[in-house]
Amino acid sequence: MSDPATGTTGTAASARRCPVCPHACRLREGAANGICGARGLRGGEIVSLNYGQATALALDPIEKKPLARFHPGTMILSYGSYGCNLRCDFCQNADISTATAAQHPALRPTTPAELVDKACALRGEGNIGVALTYNEPLIAPEFLIDTARLAHASDLLCVAVTNGYVAETIWQQCLEHLDAVNIDLKCFSESGYSSLGAPDGLAVVKRSIQMTVSAGIHVEVTTLVVPGLSDDPEAFESELDWLAATDPEMPLHLSRFFPCHKRTDSEPTELSVLRDFERRACQKLRHVYLGNI
Repeated sequence: MSDPATGTTGTAASARRCPVCPHACRLREGAANGICGARGLRGGEIVSLNYGQATALALDPIEKKPLARFHPGTMILSYGSYGCNLRCDFCQNADISTATAAQHPALRPTTPAELVDKACALRGEGNIGVALTYNEPLIAPEFLIDTARLAHASDLLCVAVTNGYVAETIWQQCLEHLDAVNIDLKCFSESGYSSLGAPDGLAVVKRSIQMTVSAGIHVEVTTLVVPGLSDDPEAFESELDWLAATDPEMPLHLSRFFPCHKRTDSEPTELSVLRDFERRACQKLRHVYLGNI
């Protein structure tokens, strides 16, 4: 098993700092702890507790990830586990993103080899590879890297759908094994990210996007337009200016919010707001897509 979480010596320790994301959670022996609930300390080593623990497995159109300009018209085998390192009160996959192993009885052990074998068997249905998605895949970089290596050995592609809130060194290691990425840009303010449990989140996610562009990997960005979080026109103009300066060819997906999780009493995003944002985006970016309309 690959271990991009550097600094594990195998010696017993009462607590260690997890290096995978900026939270740097203090992990204790024998517990499933930390923000994501999917990493722990075992025999002094930091390990991925959700490694190969599937909660979702489906063959999806690539456009559903969403990746609109990466092999359009094809299918991809999508894998999800449990856990996330953000706390979005509007999460559309809260049943798995906020769960621990004990809270999710439907776990299906799935090794990287089994996942890739299934992906290979689906070639006849238009499958081009494996997507790590549904929950946050970067809380288990070990599984991502092991799966990607096997996928590439079988002439398959590997993509990730992520919030981008990851440590720089871990992201660099993951990028070496990915063919395409969709990164959620939740909002364009640090105060907004703080409300999602991600201090300095905007700076971290911007860095993740820039690193992906610099690595020459196909990247698309998604912003879910959430009332009160990411629907401010002035902040959105700043987001567009930054994206255009980074790469005007980078596709932007604007997705409509619908009530869910802890926002069941909220109203859906007004279509007029979404259309206005689309108009603004098209003035600065070349590829803009609307979702959930």
